[in-house]
Amino acid sequence: MSDHPIYCLWATPRSTSTAFEWMMRQRGDLTCFHEPFGMAWYQGPDARAPRPAPPERRRPEATFEKIWDDILQAAQKAPVFMKDMPHHTDHMWSDDFLDRITHSFVIREPAKVLLSLHRSYEKAGMEEGFEPNEVSFGAQQKLFELLLERTGEKVPIIDSDDLLEDPHKMVQAYCEAMGLSFIPEALSWEPGARDEVLWYDGNDEVWHASLRDSDGLKAMSRKTVNPADLPAYVAQHHDEFRSHYDVLHANRLKPHAAST
Repeated sequence: MSDHPIYCLWATPRSTSTAFEWMMRQRGDLTCFHEPFGMAWYQGPDARAPRPAPPERRRPEATFEKIWDDILQAAQKAPVFMKDMPHHTDHMWSDDFLDRITHSFVIREPAKVLLSLHRSYEKAGMEEGFEPNEVSFGAQQKLFELLLERTGEKVPIIDSDDLLEDPHKMVQAYCEAMGLSFIPEALSWEPGARDEVLWYDGNDEVWHASLRDSDGLKAMSRKTVNPADLPAYVAQHHDEFRSHYDVLHANRLKPHAAST
């Protein structure tokens, strides 16, 4: 039995990545995994998060090795798509691991990510603050440059603003770059529960309310967020995150990359 591709979208939090993942699920030709290594990073026996899950919510079975083995086994039966954050796996970046994956990235301007994080933290009643590594901008740049150094080829990058401004063309460009067929029907779906993406706390009011209530990737006008208007505890990270974001943004896919 031959192995099928493992497509991965490496994201930051609050970057439209779960909506993109949901669109990929609508295709019907991929076995999808939602942040599988995040489960090990937060809840597994070898959790690496600065604030891991409390003991009552830990998952002894969620080791990095088992999760990767589950993904490999799934890829023996059908093509796989997973969405995750690169900092969840930065200790796993061996040649074998990286070579097995067809990589891509989704990025979003840091002020928008930070504002969305702030609003989510407020809804969740979480105390202010986070480790910069948890937001994964630095890990995105590190992985992008590592892959470029290893292969000499730029990995496809989708910018959230480009995606939301013209979903049809950007998804088409992404599929073309990844060697996937473009299925326009996958851009629409029915509103409803999103249990497949709620492994961490099951609270879609905090993290996935917009996706739950949505009916597809629909075009919308660009918006701007002034970093000066952000709460201080998130604003302090903007310049650092922006320096990482700019590297990937300069190499992003453009809508005209898609064939007409």
